[in-house]
Amino acid sequence: MTTTRRKTSTTTGRGTATSRHHTPAGSGARAAAAVGGAESVDPAELPVRAGEDPWTAAEVAELHAELNGELIRLREEIDAAEAAITGLMRDSNDGAGDDQVDAGTKNINRESELALANNARDMLDQTERALTRLEGVGFGVCESCGQAIGKARVQAFPRATLCVTCKSKQERR
Repeated sequence: MTTTRRKTSTTTGRGTATSRHHTPAGSGARAAAAVGGAESVDPAELPVRAGEDPWTAAEVAELHAELNGELIRLREEIDAAEAAITGLMRDSNDGAGDDQVDAGTKNINRESELALANNARDMLDQTERALTRLEGVGFGVCESCGQAIGKARVQAFPRATLCVTCKSKQERR
């Protein structure tokens, strides 16, 4: 068993959002029938905060590639975690003669693998949502206040859905 964990989808047929069709919603909306991928994203349409440089096509392509790479990594991580969980579940039935410490260790290992798999699934969902927003509508816009999240924040954490101010308020609650 490796120490590196990756998250992937547990449902079959679940793919990435490679295209999204939408209708324009006000000013700044992309084309009505976006084809998907980094090419379909108009960098000029992505919001930036005051004082930030506008997005470039290269930056959008890099962000798109990073999110797609993360999807692959997370799916592999989930597959590995699920294989480990299956092995641990199978081994838990072979506990005849185990003392309490051995049984406890098996339970801790199983719970740890379950937690890692669930965390990876959550990150996969967030990454898929970020890709859908990047290729559609709403990427880089705070879901709470509607202002730009900020180019630097999005580049550092592409799955961000809240600006720094709104995230700070949320964490104080």
